[in-house]
Amino acid sequence: MSYQSVQKVRVKVPASTANLGPGFDSLGMALNLYAWIDMAISDQTTIQLLGDQMNGIPTDKTNLIYKVAQMVFQEAGVVYPELEIAMYSDIPLTRGLGSSASAIIGALAGANALIGNKLTSYELFQIASRLEKHPDNVGASLYGGIVVAFWDGERAESIRIEPDVNLEVLVAIPAFQLSTEKARAVMPKQVSMKDAVYNLSHSSLLVAALSTGNLGMIRHAMKDALHQPYRAELIPGMKTLLEQAEDHGALGVALSGAGPTMLALVDARSGQKDELEAFLKGTLAKEGIEAETLWLKPSQEGVTITLLQENDGDLQSRVEGGVLV
Repeated sequence: MSYQSVQKVRVKVPASTANLGPGFDSLGMALNLYAWIDMAISDQTTIQLLGDQMNGIPTDKTNLIYKVAQMVFQEAGVVYPELEIAMYSDIPLTRGLGSSASAIIGALAGANALIGNKLTSYELFQIASRLEKHPDNVGASLYGGIVVAFWDGERAESIRIEPDVNLEVLVAIPAFQLSTEKARAVMPKQVSMKDAVYNLSHSSLLVAALSTGNLGMIRHAMKDALHQPYRAELIPGMKTLLEQAEDHGALGVALSGAGPTMLALVDARSGQKDELEAFLKGTLAKEGIEAETLWLKPSQEGVTITLLQENDGDLQSRVEGGVLV
């Protein structure tokens, strides 16, 4: 298909959680919470952001989606300076659920589809990793499932793991934002050899458990010494959740990305799901923190593209009609 024939695309991109405890900057999982982006080549740039949580995001050419799309065009050797963009997202901003990564992947995939997919998924992964400086969130949103990856400053490589069918995810999303920069600022510049080995062994065991479907091993593997002990000071109640959530039915618990969202992996067959949800909400409530809980599943699919026809309706009408899927 030639790029001239593609008039408008709709991108659906999943949220993601990074680290899963010990896999700092190297483990990510896609979640079935989504953002949608409509993109078209136009005569004049217009950027429409739908939903209250988009307040404050630029609607000119400084917008992240616009700038990332232009990177794709530059890489492909084409010039399309004017774009029509609309975005709606169910992914809360700066809560540790990969909102920026989903925007980056959505922009990359949308712009690439408009020009007939001139770039490969691997090339998009390289661009995304250069932008984010770590490949876990972007890899998960791009490929879906669970992604094990590295970024060495020059290139990124990854392997995708198919999530176990019985794996569920419970997230508790506090009603405050926490920037990645602030969450990284509390971490030490150096760690001991003991802590480094601790995380290497636990992260390796966690990857093996997820790869083989050994869900019972997750409780032993999903421990961290590199970032969570330091970030706990930013999130009241986090220490209690890390220490006690397994007693209430969690396979394992971790800070989702840089936080403040807390995440528990759960066996779908567990009889303690209500107990676990109450424990997460109650623990945060004792600290005066209101939190929304969501039961999610790993998203098997990464980013997906739909080529839009004239009668498909714009994104705003789909959102207002409650028919986004």
